Amino acid sequence: MVFYDEMYGLDAKKQSALAHYGAYQNWVKGYSPAAMDVKRAQADAAFRQVGITFAVYGDDAGTERLIPFDLIPRIIPSTEWATLQKGLIQRVQAMNLFLHDIYHDQHIVKAGVVPAEQIYLNAQYRPHMQGIDLVNNNYCHISGVDIVRAGQGEFYVLEDNLRVPSGVSYMLEDRKMMMRLFPEAFSTMPIAPIEHYPDLLLETLRASAPVGVDEPNVVVMTPGMYNSAYFEHAFLAQQMGVELVEGKDMFVDDGLVYMRTTQGPQRVDVIYRRIDDDFLDPLVFRSDSGIGIPGLMSVYRAGRVSLANAVGTGVADDKSTYPFIPEVIKFYLNEEPILNNVPTYQCRKPQDLSYVLANMAQLVVKEVHGAGGYGMLVGPASTQKQIEDFKARVLAKPDGYIAQPTLALSTCPTYVESGIAPRHIDLRPYVLSGKETKLVPGGLCRVALEEGSLVVNSSQGGGTKDTWVLQNQYKAGEGGAAC
Repeated sequence: MVFYDEMYGLDAKKQSALAHYGAYQNWVKGYSPAAMDVKRAQADAAFRQVGITFAVYGDDAGTERLIPFDLIPRIIPSTEWATLQKGLIQRVQAMNLFLHDIYHDQHIVKAGVVPAEQIYLNAQYRPHMQGIDLVNNNYCHISGVDIVRAGQGEFYVLEDNLRVPSGVSYMLEDRKMMMRLFPEAFSTMPIAPIEHYPDLLLETLRASAPVGVDEPNVVVMTPGMYNSAYFEHAFLAQQMGVELVEGKDMFVDDGLVYMRTTQGPQRVDVIYRRIDDDFLDPLVFRSDSGIGIPGLMSVYRAGRVSLANAVGTGVADDKSTYPFIPEVIKFYLNEEPILNNVPTYQCRKPQDLSYVLANMAQLVVKEVHGAGGYGMLVGPASTQKQIEDFKARVLAKPDGYIAQPTLALSTCPTYVESGIAPRHIDLRPYVLSGKETKLVPGGLCRVALEEGSLVVNSSQGGGTKDTWVLQNQYKAGEGGAAC
């Protein structure tokens, strides 16, 4: 099978690089394999020193791992990025409108576009949010949308992440590392900057402050140091210059949220929370939560504190809702989707279920609430026993699964032990919704380091690489002269 390659397109022999890779190809020829090995060792040492790790729950080998970092960037020309950016903004704006509607007048349900049971029987639906008016009617302040390229090079949205999307710290650290290792590349190629993401994030959070609060106090709320993304929580708080807090550091008093400080209680206006809905307030959700703030929801409902992202956003990014998003875009924006969904079978539908059961060996089957590469079956890479076991799981709870064709994900040259080889990738750009919807030019590029693997998640053996969006186009073969 011929996979679309980010550097060579559909050239199976990989002899002629695409125009936007021309300058990079000429530049990288100046590095021998030995020099690249030295650069990779320097990157590993630096990441380890800074503590850029992630936790793997249930891993007997230890909970902390260094995320593999690849030295070869993914490069996106400005014309492609312009299309991606428009499509991402369109999608997030539509999902924001969708969330506001389902928690207010439910026009989309009344119109029959989305079935009522898809909303009200969804495990992520939060009736406590019904009728609450949010600042700017904004629910998903920070969205991570997973994009893949397949077929002849078409882009598809693989998944939406609206609850607590993670990974942006690795995007920023990967760029910082590339600038440290290869500074000359950034002086000769027009690579769009992403370093201002923390500033945009803080601007977005401040824009969501309660009405009447002109100088909001913003905090990042973490479950604690044992969370898999704790490095990112601390990193973003430090980059924005705000406090990193846990639930035990805050309390509710007289209808407001306060943070304990050495100078006494300090009011908190905006909480960038990195914990799931269920653990936010033990008086409303899980009573056994020891990481939430008792009484938080009463302050939130009264409009005296803002949460990013909003409670209840999971209805929109749930995998069972994913098939409806193209119609959601048409309903609210009266536009055709710029970015396509992957064709999806909903196992709750008898006809789709029959097809999935008969063709599971050729499909990717996912739990609607699964994440991180767990709760899924990649049919072509599975044994017959694994397929039969998964069939039993799907039959036991059909409404808990969807299925999609196995996409021929694009590849990108990657520096592995054997040298440079193609590996499958995806891209997660981060969309920020405040008074305006913005994103930095780039995203977290995840790469499946195992040959033939389509699973890019770090918990499943994946790594990351920097994403370069070019601000100009290059002519093929020009060593740094933009045109």
